This record gives sequence, structure tokens and C-alpha cells, in this order.
Amino acid sequence: MAKKKTTKKTAEEPIEKQLWKSADKLRKNIDAAEYKHIVLGLIFLKYISDAFQELHTKLKAGEGEYAGADPEDKDEYKAENVFFVPETARWTYLQDNAKIPTIGKIVDDAMDAIEKDNISLKGVLPKVFARGNLDPANLGGLIDLISNIALGDAKARSADVLGHVFEYFLGEFALTEGKKGGQFYTPRSVVELLVQMLQPYKGRVFDPCCGSGGMFVQSEKFVEEHQGKVNDISIYGQESNQTTWRLAKMNLAIRGIDSSQVKWNNEGSFLNDTHKDLKADFVIANPPFNDSDWSGDLLRQDGRWKYGTPPAGNANYAWIQHFLYHLNPKGAAGFVLSKGSLTTKASGEGDIRKELIEAGLVDCIVNLPAKLFLNTQIPACLWFLSRDKTDGGFRDRKGEILFIDARNEGHLINRRTKELSHEDIQKIADTYHKWRTIGWEYQDIKGFCNAASVERVKELDYVLTPGRYVGLPDEEDDFDFNEKFTSLKAEFEEQLKEEERLNKLILENLDKVKLV
Repeated sequence: MAKKKTTKKTAEEPIEKQLWKSADKLRKNIDAAEYKHIVLGLIFLKYISDAFQELHTKLKAGEGEYAGADPEDKDEYKAENVFFVPETARWTYLQDNAKIPTIGKIVDDAMDAIEKDNISLKGVLPKVFARGNLDPANLGGLIDLISNIALGDAKARSADVLGHVFEYFLGEFALTEGKKGGQFYTPRSVVELLVQMLQPYKGRVFDPCCGSGGMFVQSEKFVEEHQGKVNDISIYGQESNQTTWRLAKMNLAIRGIDSSQVKWNNEGSFLNDTHKDLKADFVIANPPFNDSDWSGDLLRQDGRWKYGTPPAGNANYAWIQHFLYHLNPKGAAGFVLSKGSLTTKASGEGDIRKELIEAGLVDCIVNLPAKLFLNTQIPACLWFLSRDKTDGGFRDRKGEILFIDARNEGHLINRRTKELSHEDIQKIADTYHKWRTIGWEYQDIKGFCNAASVERVKELDYVLTPGRYVGLPDEEDDFDFNEKFTSLKAEFEEQLKEEERLNKLILENLDKVKLV
């Protein structure tokens, strides 16, 4: 009786959760950072094999437009934007050999063969299946497990389910890896909020620190959900970590998104700007917080620093100006930064912020709740910049900035991590749209949102912290002391680090003076 009850409960769980639990059991002693490439590589292989097999069946039948076609002709697949899969790399072949001791080498060889026949996948697929720490029996179990994904012969269903599973697994691996996971994964709810606020219906979407490609996937989903045409947007990206770039290429391919303009180079966007001539309609990004190792000393005279030279010890204001440099005259940007970027005056950052505000570029600031990010406890915020606040299809907002304090939104999904619900995302995004859209009724809400004049911002010395403008709500009965303490502690620790950095710089300069 008890066994039946467990089976029923399992059946009610979404397929991605069932698969994750089963895959995690097979992990044994393999580190999550390594295991993700094994599992995600197999899911990707299943996806391209399913798509190939569907077209192969049509070509073999030779009916209608496929009359006389050769099912083994690579050009037939290229014409339909389907990856060609050699015979020994097809999922049925792997399934048939899943129980033999050399299955690891067979999968590695399959990945090699696919890369040779599909130039766009060169250097992308993992070849980690024959390593000694991966038991052949467990690998065979994974192949059997993944064989059950997206049962049915419709490519659209297969791609949608496999894409959803791939995305879910990315998030679960990021949670498992903790701090390291945050380096390749931006929490889904944060990505969704950025996209819902920016609304990239059509045009060029750019992310110069694209991680595993979540911003692009969410942008495509947004267009589809609002009855737009996916072909109306094109994506451009750059990533300095090759392992993460491989994840992005697979993540996009499994969604059928053209990733030809998502580039990798180990120098990064500042030293080697792959898309230097790009002027995008939208920039959506989550750059590394407070990055001190961005080669700022080598770029003191760079043409991107129109609003002031960013400090060599912190890349926040370099990223802001890099984003602006890549926006077209009507473009808009939405991105994540540490909350310290709203108040800092260190090393000329306050002067750059003042220039941005006086140039009328800052459109909206959102204060985020604590615990959203996996790789840092540093409080975070969202910046929204607009190149043209007088038009862009919206009302003239030239003399205003919208402040939203969303620190009380979100819910815990475990002891350490929060996420924003769809209702939270809608509440924040709707507030922004009501404020900037012609004919919509916007109202300030005490403790949550305030449309402040630029004059008011000047009075507060160009500080952009939303709490300064929205005030306190009328009722504070649900005040969370622990959350407030954690947030203040993280802010204090960040300030201490900044002071240590400045003291170190002063001491270094004093030493130089003594030497002279």
C-alpha cells in the first residue's frame, strides 16, 4: 500500500523534477561542476538526435516535397536548420549500446563525430564520458533515463520538453554548486523580471557577459508569449569562460535559437570587444559584481569612457559605459549591479553617476530582495537606462527617474535562497510600464515606488538608493528583522572591503612617493 502511494506522488511530480532526482542518484562521487556537463551533454545529444530522426523519417518516406531525397545527405538537414547526426552518434545506437563497458568511449566518439559534421558545434560538445570516475553502468542508467524525455514523434513537443528540462537542470546544478554555480547562471526570476520590464519585442538583443544564455532564452520566450515573431529579434553575446560559453551554445541550440553571434574569447569584453561595431536595441546583462580584475589599468584612455574613467579596482561603471556604448540612439538597457553602485563616491564613481543622471540616461532603479543570487550575499539592484527618454514609443520622462523598492518581495525556496514569484515580477514590471507608458495611470506607493524629479535626486547628492525616495510604508507589521540584519551586514562588509581597497591604494602610493 505504501509503495502505491509513493508511485502516485512521483507521478504527480513534473517530469523535470523526477528526472533530476533520478540523475542526482546516479551522480555518486562525481562533483556537480563536472557532472552537469555529462547530463546536459546527453540531453543535448537526445535533442539533436530526435530532431534529426524526425526529418530522416520524412526524407526516407520520400513523399511530397521530399520525393527523391537522400536521407543521408547532410545538405538536406542543413536546408531545414537541423543538425546532421552520423549513424554511430544517433540516440538509438547509444541506447542499443548503453549496457556495454565501453559506452563512455562510444559517447565521446559520438560527440566528436557530430562536431565534425556540424561546423557551428565545433569545440562546443563535452567529451568527458570515458573518464575513470564515471561508472559505465551509471552512464547507461542516465541514457535510459533521458530516453524517456519527450516521448512522441513531434519535433516541436520534443524540443519544448527537452529545452525546459535543460533549463531546469541548469538551475538545479547552479543551486548544487552554490557560489560557483552563480558564475554561469542568473536566477530565472531575475532574468524574467529584466525581460518583462524591457520588453524586447523586436531588434538586436546584446549581452556582453552572457553566461549560459538565459537572457536570450527568456527574450525569445517573451516574444512567443506575446504573439510576436521570434525572427524579429536577433541575439549577440560574448563570454570569457569557455566552459560557460559551451553551455550557452547548447542551451540556445536546444531552443532552436541562432547562436552564431554568441562569441567566446578568453580576454573578455573590455580587452577584446568582439562586437565593437554593434549598436543594439536592447542590452540585458548580469556582469560580475565589483570586479577588481578587469584590466582597467590598460584601458585608461578607452573611447567608451564618455562619462568618466572608471576606477581600475572596480568594473561596475566600466560595464555601465560599455552597455551605453553598444546602445543605438533609441536603445534601452537593463542590468544587475551591486547595490553599492547606487551610492559609491570612491575613485570618481560618484562623478560618473552624476554625469549619467544629468545626461538623462537613468530611467529606473529597482532595489532587489536579499538572497536571490547563488554566488554572493552582496545586496543587488537593477539599473534601467534609456538613450532617448523623450520618445522611444513612450511618454517624455526626461526630468524623472522611477524608484522601486522590491526588498520585501520574493519567497524562500530553501534556507539560503529566495526567488521572485510570477506575481512579484508582474507587480514590479507593471509599475514600470504604468509610469513610462502614455495614457496609463501611475501612482506613487509609499514604501514601494516613487517617480522622483532629477532635481530631487540632485538635492540628495545623486544617490540612487530607492529607499531614499519611496519612504516607509504606512504599516511595518511584517518587518523581517533577520532579513534586514543580513542585508545590512552584507552592505557593511562590502563597505569594509571598499575601505580596505582604498587604504591599500593609499599605502601603495605612499611607498611610491618614498621611493622617489
